[in-house]
Amino acid sequence: MQNPHDSEVNPQKSRTGLNRILHAGGYSIQGLKAGWGETAFRQEAIAAVFLVPAAFWLGRNWVETALLAGTVLIVMVVELLNTGIETAIDRIGPEWHALSKRAKDMGSAAVLLSLLLCGGVWSAALLQRFCF
Repeated sequence: MQNPHDSEVNPQKSRTGLNRILHAGGYSIQGLKAGWGETAFRQEAIAAVFLVPAAFWLGRNWVETALLAGTVLIVMVVELLNTGIETAIDRIGPEWHALSKRAKDMGSAAVLLSLLLCGGVWSAALLQRFCF
């Protein structure tokens, strides 16, 4: 059941079809621009400019290429989600709270795990290519 106040709060809820897709794409671009304002995301995006093309050179088949490029993109996705969590927490209030710290710590841990995954996949691919 749709809330009658949704259309007043968020016009995207009443859009359909191509109009909804076009507006959603615009929101996504706005999100990427906002992400670019974050140092960590900017560093990861710059690294991706080099690593994604390198994945096509290093990967020996489409699966390896997809894993290499995919892990780089996963890092960027997780970073955007982490920034979203931090932004939402900061909007609630600047004061310290144990639950706010917990949410931010878990977002940070997710970024760390995605970086470890990416580093592990790239290390294994490089070792296989050049050492074995």
